[in-house]
Amino acid sequence: MKKLFNRLLPKAWRSNAVTIPVIRLHGSIMAGGSQLRPALSLATTAGLIEKAFALDAPAIAISINSPGGSPVQSRLIYKRIRDLAAEKNRKVMVFVEDVAASGGYMIALAGDEIIADPSSIVGSIGVVSASFGFPELLKKIGVERRVHTAGKNKAVLDPFRPERKEDVERLKSLQLEIHDTFIDLVRERRGARLADDPDLFTGLFWTGKKGLELGLVDSLGDMRSVLKQRYGAKTRLKLISAQRGLLSRIGPFGSRGGAAPEMAAAAVEGMLDAAQERALWSRFGL
Repeated sequence: MKKLFNRLLPKAWRSNAVTIPVIRLHGSIMAGGSQLRPALSLATTAGLIEKAFALDAPAIAISINSPGGSPVQSRLIYKRIRDLAAEKNRKVMVFVEDVAASGGYMIALAGDEIIADPSSIVGSIGVVSASFGFPELLKKIGVERRVHTAGKNKAVLDPFRPERKEDVERLKSLQLEIHDTFIDLVRERRGARLADDPDLFTGLFWTGKKGLELGLVDSLGDMRSVLKQRYGAKTRLKLISAQRGLLSRIGPFGSRGGAAPEMAAAAVEGMLDAAQERALWSRFGL
């Protein structure tokens, strides 16, 4: 409709400016998340992605800044982007800001092109699982741990019981399967652009500049400059916004009846999510 309307206008009135929809995928990746600190997941990003692809534009620009998180949610977001790119026949350009690592890099693979800042961090193609163990603490404070299961492996990796070799081996086998899926996706999307480097799939990460040498990214630059160079100086960037969150709906003083308990629960949940997210970012010195 917009193209038709533009053709009906006198030539002198026609606009040659191209509008590129922009999606910002910033934060850690996990199912759920809190209302105060929403995480990246298919549920929180699907609306933005579909809204961007619904616009009449030659390309979709995606800004990524994520240290990773859930491999499942990462792949679901990746797949939704690729499915819509194929359906709408749209080019996808991914721009890496500070970090596109682990699951963040998996999402970046949805781009037909990946453009990174020279000082950004890319890669970390691996799988990690971290937890704590407290069996000695229970002894010191005189607490007895009682676990009753139906199924001998139901309490695998219980943090209050001594670690068992067979449990660790089981976890490692799961990690290797997930890692293989990640590697296959990288090879499928990057193909011959990948360098022959033995460290490529070891979980190491690199700057955007080194990532270019390794074939993890296609070029270096920033979104505004690259898009204007590609589509013209008059190119406009249209940020696709999400719906308003909890605070904007109920107001700062809990004007909705019964909102105070909900706000308190959300605050606690947000603090836990913040700690988990902080641990993800700290792996990359950020």
